[in-house]
Amino acid sequence: MKIVAPAGNMERFYAAVKAGAQEIYMGLKGFGARRNAENFTLDEYKEALDYAHKRGVRIFLTLNTIMMEKEMEFLYENVKVLYEHGLDAIIVQDLGYFRYLKENFPEIEFHGSTQMTVGNHVEAEYLRKLGFKRVVLPREMTFEEIKKIRENTSIELEIFVSGALCICYSGNCYMSSFIGSRSGNRGMCAQPCRKEYTDSTGKKGYLLSPKDQLYGYDEIQKLKSIGIESIKVEGRMKDPNYVFETVGYYKNLIDGEKVQENVSEIFNRGYSKGYFNGADNRIINKNYSYNLGKEIGIVFGKELKLKDRVVLGDGIIYLSKDFEKLGGGYLNKIEIKNSRDKRKSAEVGETIILKDVPRGSKYVFKSFAKEINDNIELKLKKQDQKFGIKAKFFAELGKNPYIVLEALNNNGKKIIVEKVGDTIIEKASKKAVTSQDIKDKLMETGDSTFVLNEVETYISEGIFLPVSVIKSLRRDALVELEEKLVESYRRKAGVRYQLPKLSEEKRDVVISAIVSTASQRKVVEEFGIEKIYNRGFDIAREGALNEQDLNSNLASNLYQVLENKSDKITVNWNLNISNRYTVEELGKIKGVETVILSPELSFERIKEIGGTSLKKAILGYSRLKGMYIEIDILGKNREKITNVEGDSFTVVQNRIGNSEIFFEKSLNILNDMKKLPDLFIDEVVLEFTIETPDEVREILQGIRDRNGVYRAYNYERGVY
Repeated sequence: MKIVAPAGNMERFYAAVKAGAQEIYMGLKGFGARRNAENFTLDEYKEALDYAHKRGVRIFLTLNTIMMEKEMEFLYENVKVLYEHGLDAIIVQDLGYFRYLKENFPEIEFHGSTQMTVGNHVEAEYLRKLGFKRVVLPREMTFEEIKKIRENTSIELEIFVSGALCICYSGNCYMSSFIGSRSGNRGMCAQPCRKEYTDSTGKKGYLLSPKDQLYGYDEIQKLKSIGIESIKVEGRMKDPNYVFETVGYYKNLIDGEKVQENVSEIFNRGYSKGYFNGADNRIINKNYSYNLGKEIGIVFGKELKLKDRVVLGDGIIYLSKDFEKLGGGYLNKIEIKNSRDKRKSAEVGETIILKDVPRGSKYVFKSFAKEINDNIELKLKKQDQKFGIKAKFFAELGKNPYIVLEALNNNGKKIIVEKVGDTIIEKASKKAVTSQDIKDKLMETGDSTFVLNEVETYISEGIFLPVSVIKSLRRDALVELEEKLVESYRRKAGVRYQLPKLSEEKRDVVISAIVSTASQRKVVEEFGIEKIYNRGFDIAREGALNEQDLNSNLASNLYQVLENKSDKITVNWNLNISNRYTVEELGKIKGVETVILSPELSFERIKEIGGTSLKKAILGYSRLKGMYIEIDILGKNREKITNVEGDSFTVVQNRIGNSEIFFEKSLNILNDMKKLPDLFIDEVVLEFTIETPDEVREILQGIRDRNGVYRAYNYERGVY
């Protein structure tokens, strides 16, 4: 089992390598699902590739967002540079972008991002057959589901084990996009889940903010036992010490060592086991959504009975009963109650006296753990990851000595270097050199990136061989091996592939409707709409596949597309269809006739897609869905929440226990039908979700009379 570590810049990259990560995921500036991370320039990326390959570490490029066709073309040259330089794998969300990259760069691995929400073995196996090597499963998967997926597909599986949880299924969160055009599917999420909300009773809290995920020894051993290939650490925007400590912690757990975790001492907004043991709404931390550190006790006056060890130099913050920050600082003196001893530390259960406690303070948190951070800084200076190689040394009387070094790169390619010495080996007049003497000197690889795992010597007895000759051969061979190892990753791209353009004509537009209830369907039929779809579930989890309607002509997840019994399938908008390549890739699946394009696209981008082999549809009306959440988030069938900016949302629990969040203000573009033919679409869809029959009737009448409120959302403003 390997560790896949995050790197948001060069400093974090070095920390991940030094901690022992075998695989690292990194973004290019301006692209990927963490565009707000510092990320890497092209030159930095090439430098990182060489640094990693010298140490046997692999690097994955994160292009895990939905893509416009122009962006694909723009990115081609950069990806080509990295591909030819030896990039190990590309992580993608967009099926169309996968196809574009696969045709242009066939000799590289492709990994399906967690943004694809592949939650079952059928979808995973489909990706394998397409040419994916690995898929990153959603964080919402339980162990039993992961196990069942592992038993039914041979694609490599990657599992998130630590870091921030999105409360919504990744790839199905649109809150940030529809509020302010900052799309989570484009790496620009404004994190509305971390904001404060007010419910219908006036109660305030961080109702959508989950604790971070942190698996321990038992969880890692279970994943290891079923053959999970890689575990993933989140944190491209966290500091190098966090990356180093987290990677080191999981390296120990994989090796079977039960070690104390110190991750929570570096970054902490509360931790849980996530969904590993099943859905549990206790993963939510309603009190705060930001990194406060670790609670060390409740203060009474100036006295604090410790729940955790403290040392001189630790940072502390004071919080009110409502977790409002009131002040803080560093411990420059530790005074124990009823003691005059000068102390450098205090232990759990001891009571310390604090000075200048702000009025109203209740909780005290340790915001900086000096002891742990100092230890990490020391290790960062001393530790490095070495690449294991083999050596053979030959020293025969009357001949030149020579050394052979052998390495195996990440692609299984063998690299061999042979160096011959200048001097002829003579018989020893005094002390002869031994095989052990030679091995000892060869093992001294010093500052090189290599370590000798295996050394074989073939020498004549009683020979004289100066130590300087052994060292010189070793040094020269290691330098050449490093050069050849890096060079072994280089490859050439072929002729550039692009989809041919198809002609497009304006056409008559059909009005259709998606309904969620029989009573909604009845009203829709009264208004003469003939093409009606039944709304399904956005996610097909391994443990709930029997809930999927495979006779529906509307497919809302990839499983429903692949297993559908209809011969005229319409693919729903939540599959994030945003470019021509994705349309054509879906068109290869039997029965697919129509796709509903993503409402994150602007009218301009929709028009740019142009001619396709499938019919295209767009949403004309919808109480837009902002989130699809695995757990019953609020413990109610229906609840209204409002953010601090005054945006209102309705949270409902569907019949399989998931929560869905809908915008109060609906999308409605049907007051202005004139521009629709210019978009080269075939269908306009009215999506009804939580509306009552009377509300559906009122909406349809408003559309018929052209007197509804026109609200275009991203159709007019687009997304970042």
